[in-house]
Amino acid sequence: MTKIQDIIKKSNVAVITGGASGIGLAAAKHFARAGMSVAIADLGGDRLATAAEELKAISGEEHVLAVETDVAQKESLEALERTVIQRFGRVHILMNNAGIGPETSIFSAQANWDSLLGVNLLGVIHGVRTFGQHMLAHGEPGLIINTGSKQGITTPPGNPAYNVSKAGVKVFTEALEHELRNTEGSKISAHLLIPGFVFTGLTKGDRAEKPAAAWTAEQTVDFMIESLERGDFYILCPDNDVARAVDERRMAWAMGDVIENRPPLSRWHKDYSDKFKAYLERKE
Repeated sequence: MTKIQDIIKKSNVAVITGGASGIGLAAAKHFARAGMSVAIADLGGDRLATAAEELKAISGEEHVLAVETDVAQKESLEALERTVIQRFGRVHILMNNAGIGPETSIFSAQANWDSLLGVNLLGVIHGVRTFGQHMLAHGEPGLIINTGSKQGITTPPGNPAYNVSKAGVKVFTEALEHELRNTEGSKISAHLLIPGFVFTGLTKGDRAEKPAAAWTAEQTVDFMIESLERGDFYILCPDNDVARAVDERRMAWAMGDVIENRPPLSRWHKDYSDKFKAYLERKE
């Protein structure tokens, strides 16, 4: 198995979408400190420029590239790849991290559904399909990291378009890893990042200070790197409020809806709420 140190190293190249803030920027800084050349892609020119300056302060201007990119548009990602290859020659880490979270309901505005699925799901698919073949072709070890969500696994009520997008990222990334490990000569592996409660622009709302329950983006990236060092595919992050054991039980209960033929989302069903609470508290 390829060691992570053979990938996150000087002279190698990382591309991060959603790289101007939050988890994406924290990852970009980690890779830059390791000596990698880093390309960040995002929307919002001023924010992107500020992030690029922070990265240049770490590794120098020659090792940083910032490109305005709309990941919902395949042509935009294709333009990003051409720019990265022209500048750095090849890519070793692709982190499809761009994400948005406008509120939706089943019958809410089509525009919110289109934008959410376009960025969160198609953005990941476009990223892999645009960069992946060239990553395989150069023959050097590499990683594809796709940012999912616990909401794509337990699918809680409240924002169905977001849940659908992140469930799709999970399924797509599982299929990607299966295909990569069965591709002759492949030195590329795929990984699903599943953050906990992280204080970022996507989650902070009106809050100016990080809630005690939340992790920072930097903590999340540190956990991601530790997980990659172990070779984990599912990078299931805890936070300061929810331990891994609780996440595991919530996820197992969600699958139990299928196996036991319970109503969907039974965890939030009035006839099953007490049963779920007892299950969560049960000592084994």
